Amino acid sequence: MAANPAARRASTDEMAGRARAAYVARRLGTGLREARLAAGLRQREVAARAGVSQPEVSRLEGGHGSDAGIDTWAACAAAVGLQLAAFLEGAPGADLPRDIEHLRRQNPVVATALAGGWRAEPESALQGDGPRARSIDVLLTRVPSREAAVVEVWDLLTDGGAAMRGLEAKVLATRDRLGPGWRVRGLLVVRGTQRNRSLIGGLAALFAARYPASSHTFLRALREPGTPLPDADGLAWTDVRGARLLASRLRSRP
Repeated sequence: MAANPAARRASTDEMAGRARAAYVARRLGTGLREARLAAGLRQREVAARAGVSQPEVSRLEGGHGSDAGIDTWAACAAAVGLQLAAFLEGAPGADLPRDIEHLRRQNPVVATALAGGWRAEPESALQGDGPRARSIDVLLTRVPSREAAVVEVWDLLTDGGAAMRGLEAKVLATRDRLGPGWRVRGLLVVRGTQRNRSLIGGLAALFAARYPASSHTFLRALREPGTPLPDADGLAWTDVRGARLLASRLRSRP
């Protein structure tokens, strides 16, 4: 006997709904954790304010709260100083691009570089041998001085080694693409959350060795037409909301 088409459709819709709920729960969990850290609160403090257990807060932050009631989310949002509506709007959902936070951090890079006479190419494609096309978050070129800056933006630094290797590979590929006579430098831009700052601060000597250029000099070169790029790669921050580029202050001494 053939399966009922309506039943198949209901099953497919149910699976899609569950997948969407799991995705939203992960984004809300990330938002809750970031808001808690920004407020300087511990999980147990949020739990006490919200009237839930600390393991429940941990579960929600871990992205496993698709079954949590709206009253629980509302209480947790209030516990970190947010209204539920603002909390939900802060987590990318169906009405915003999935990479909206990433795009927000590309935006100040482009805005800053325009003042310095750079041509900006967001999501500039790189040809490669693999099945998936690679792209540079923002490629900046200044033709009169034959300079290029390869800018990679990281919202959540989950793999520092991958960030370093990826940026270096794209700098080398850009040098090959532009040809001899071009000065090409890399700039790693990281969202300035407490987590990212703590991670990089704990490995300051490592990051300073890999990105030795003065962050102030690098950002000045982006803003000012007469300032050349430094002779090495650099690192900079954005603020948490992605509105501004900020200089880093790495220290290489132990």
